[in-house]
Amino acid sequence: MRNIFLKQLPALLLGATALFSSCNNGTSKAGSSDSTATKETVKIGVLHSLSGTMAISEVSLKDAVQMAVDEINAKGGVLGKQIEPVIVDPASDWDLFAEKAKELLIDKKVSAVFGCWTSVSRKSVLPVFEQNNGLLFYPVQYEGEECSNSVIYTGATPNQQLIPAAEYLMSEKGGGYKKFYLLGTDYVFPRTANKILKAFLLSKGIPKENIIEEYTPFHHQDYQTIISKVKRFAADGKACILSTINGDSNVPFYKEFANQGLSSATCPIMAFSVAEDELRSMDTEFLVGHLAAWNYFQSNDLPENKKFVADFKAFCTKKGLPGGDKRVTDDPICWAYTGVYLWAKAAEKAGSFDVSKVRNALYGLDFPSPDGLVKMDPRNHHLAKPVVIGEIKPDGQFDIIWKSAGLVDPQPWSPLTSPDKDCDWVNHNGTYAKK
Repeated sequence: MRNIFLKQLPALLLGATALFSSCNNGTSKAGSSDSTATKETVKIGVLHSLSGTMAISEVSLKDAVQMAVDEINAKGGVLGKQIEPVIVDPASDWDLFAEKAKELLIDKKVSAVFGCWTSVSRKSVLPVFEQNNGLLFYPVQYEGEECSNSVIYTGATPNQQLIPAAEYLMSEKGGGYKKFYLLGTDYVFPRTANKILKAFLLSKGIPKENIIEEYTPFHHQDYQTIISKVKRFAADGKACILSTINGDSNVPFYKEFANQGLSSATCPIMAFSVAEDELRSMDTEFLVGHLAAWNYFQSNDLPENKKFVADFKAFCTKKGLPGGDKRVTDDPICWAYTGVYLWAKAAEKAGSFDVSKVRNALYGLDFPSPDGLVKMDPRNHHLAKPVVIGEIKPDGQFDIIWKSAGLVDPQPWSPLTSPDKDCDWVNHNGTYAKK
């Protein structure tokens, strides 16, 4: 012990104090006080896959969080403290996500965590955050049907992505499509998303036989048989694909689609998990004309977005990150970045890093994001923001072909599949039964 040279009585007193403090720390919740902040720094966790099948998407989210941290630190930090990011790699392993979340909350004692991509990773860590009073900022679109007090959902709910995309494809401007092939990776987001999409399509008079649903495992590479079925399905025209394929499976999927002679003109793909960052790893020659629905595209011409794009390229170059000034921004990158600023602004508003105080300060909070002004819902932990649909260009960017009239309020519980439920942490205790 460092106090070994002290006289006996002071040593005993110091030992007793240390023992009491240790016992007290062992029983307190991870985010229950400002104890996560030292005199000079405050720790946050970064929980994104830096290896494995999801690294193609998640590495850039880590970079976006780091850029936001550097910017905030350069302006003086939060409540006078510099942000210290603690970065871990859950390696696209859903069980490891939970272990790493526990490490961040309990061992590293971070004030908040920014992380996850897939819903299965979020579901894996959810009990850890709820049991330890943690706060997770989740930056990716998801299936809804969740209303956790421990998650700030900066990604889209189904009514902010899925439904507008389907509506567009059914419209005259979108091509008036009558047949829909719902193809996804086999986990909770695609299955729940497609449950909602099917309910919507059926409610609009699309015959059941005009809807096909199919799933492949993570890291699936052979799409020859599936694309052959799609080709037969689309043979008589007016067919499209609604794709919830995630991760590196998108590369062989689009390649096989083109190999079999299909194109955006014969059967357009509307993707919900492919953005500019994924397109960096793909041959865009065969992707031109296909679609994606998000809330942000790099091609947004707002001045604040042009600065964001330039700053991200400069950051990647300065840090010597792969791609350098050729790096791109996309929807999850935007919301990963925005999430850090929302947390910082809420902490400043609360005058504290305490999870409960920060969470309360987030209700109704707005922020001038790269996508324009966005606003936290006044009753739950979701974000109101615009919806955009884009068409892939040869350079891997998107031509924005449709945009919502304004901010679209989030609906965590879809009225199509859960009309009797809503999410409200201000007037109710989370999910409640609507009268």
